[in-house]
Amino acid sequence: MEKPWYKQFWPWFLIILPGTVVVWTIITVIIFSQNSVDLVTEDYYKKGKGINIDLSKVNKAKELGLMANISQSDQQMILSLKQGQLSHFPALKVMYAHRTLPDQDFEMLVTADAQGTYRFTPPAEVSGPWFVEVTPHDEQWLIQGRVSFPLEKTVPLTN
Repeated sequence: MEKPWYKQFWPWFLIILPGTVVVWTIITVIIFSQNSVDLVTEDYYKKGKGINIDLSKVNKAKELGLMANISQSDQQMILSLKQGQLSHFPALKVMYAHRTLPDQDFEMLVTADAQGTYRFTPPAEVSGPWFVEVTPHDEQWLIQGRVSFPLEKTVPLTN
């Protein structure tokens, strides 16, 4: 007498193969829906139009002969500004933007000492690649660059 189908090996083997695929698909969908990455901005058109404005600000900084260097001492950031044609060291907005984690981005308003050195401590530990933008309070010019933290030496911000 033959065994019933549910007591044989091959029907269960053929059922388990697609069953595991279904289970892993559901797990994958759950993981990706809870951990999305914001690589593409929602307002990409506005950002693209803003590039032209940024380029004019970068050119303005070049015309004024402005240059900036950034270094790190423990957790403190040190920004040195070569003021070029500026009559004084203005208050600066320093914006740190992470490539893939927009919730870690931050912006700080900093002032200089007599030598044109801006010292500040970021709100959280900064490590890995960051995009740094330096603008005056009135945003007439822009100095920017990509920097990988932690820094071992002084790094120039190059437009």
